[in-house]
Amino acid sequence: MSDVFSSLDSALSEETRAIRDVVREFAVEEVRPGAQEADEREEFPEDVWDGLAEIDLTGLTVPTEYGGYGADRETYAVVNEEIAYGQLAVATALSVHCLATECIAEFGTETQREEWLPSMAEGRPVGAFCLSEPDAGSNPAEMSTVAERDGDEYVLSGEKQWITNGERAGVYVVFAKTDAGDPGSITQFLVPADFDGVEVGRKEEKLGLRASDTTQMHFHDVRLPEAYRLTPEGEGLSAAFRALTGGRVGIAAQAVGLAQAAFDEAKAYASDREQFDRSIDQIQSVRHKFSEMATQIQAARLLVREAARQGDAGQDNRATASMAKYFASEAAMDVTNEAVQIHGGYGYTTDFDVERFYRDAKITTIYEGTTEIQKKILARELLD
Repeated sequence: MSDVFSSLDSALSEETRAIRDVVREFAVEEVRPGAQEADEREEFPEDVWDGLAEIDLTGLTVPTEYGGYGADRETYAVVNEEIAYGQLAVATALSVHCLATECIAEFGTETQREEWLPSMAEGRPVGAFCLSEPDAGSNPAEMSTVAERDGDEYVLSGEKQWITNGERAGVYVVFAKTDAGDPGSITQFLVPADFDGVEVGRKEEKLGLRASDTTQMHFHDVRLPEAYRLTPEGEGLSAAFRALTGGRVGIAAQAVGLAQAAFDEAKAYASDREQFDRSIDQIQSVRHKFSEMATQIQAARLLVREAARQGDAGQDNRATASMAKYFASEAAMDVTNEAVQIHGGYGYTTDFDVERFYRDAKITTIYEGTTEIQKKILARELLD
């Protein structure tokens, strides 16, 4: 990484810089080499997941007392950036697993934490987060999944959509109404994958992020002990929004990592590719592209780091998290587009990674709240 991009590193703690170096090495040596094959086969690289577990990253948001790493927000953002530098599909799977462990750590009882967190910190079971539904995406208050109380149990029924780790998960954090007619009754539940009535639905065929399994989930009269309720009745949606604020910082960091990967690949190609008796990185129009790309990447990184810093300081970082998610994801789209353009016709082929980067970048503007949702949140913070 050039001095331009490393200029922010001095603000990181020595421990975080050391972690970043380890994760970057893992991303380059273990994640990136198999990324193209995983994308083509649409199969998640489980050997990479096991490698993440070996370096304690599957326990990133698990408190140390339960065998995890207990990372702060800044470290969490840096790790997400570096894993996405290797492959976005892997980073996405990890961030969703970490979202599930964070929900258990923050909202679960001591018994729930002891039951689930130590093993999840070791990588298995994989966690998934079930909020969106076929007819309730950006407005989760419209969800139709219901968990009706029956004595000391709940009976859970409904469908969820766009579930990362859907096939791989051993436990799902599921949001459901305890009263079908009351949007204020949304509650958070833990649902083990092996419970009767839990069914993995169709696996989506996607433009990008193809190595990450994204499925529908069907819950057919799943009987859950009251002990598997994560939040008090009616407090699930506020819990989801708190978790998603941190999740947006993670996705923004992933967008930065993806953009950085595209920039680095384009830079290497431009210095090697010759046209008109010189390398194309000596052509002014190409040089200007790199100037614009670098500025977008660094500005996005600054927003991510500030949102993480605010979170670590206990400040309200909802607006900054939305800014980071909005700006970084759109920057990833711009940078990957220019990386393909710099490669010319070769960038449109699967012979070069920038083609996959371009396809993967689009999802960063959609999941964990679309660009339009981030603008809505920001407008509310700024104007209301």
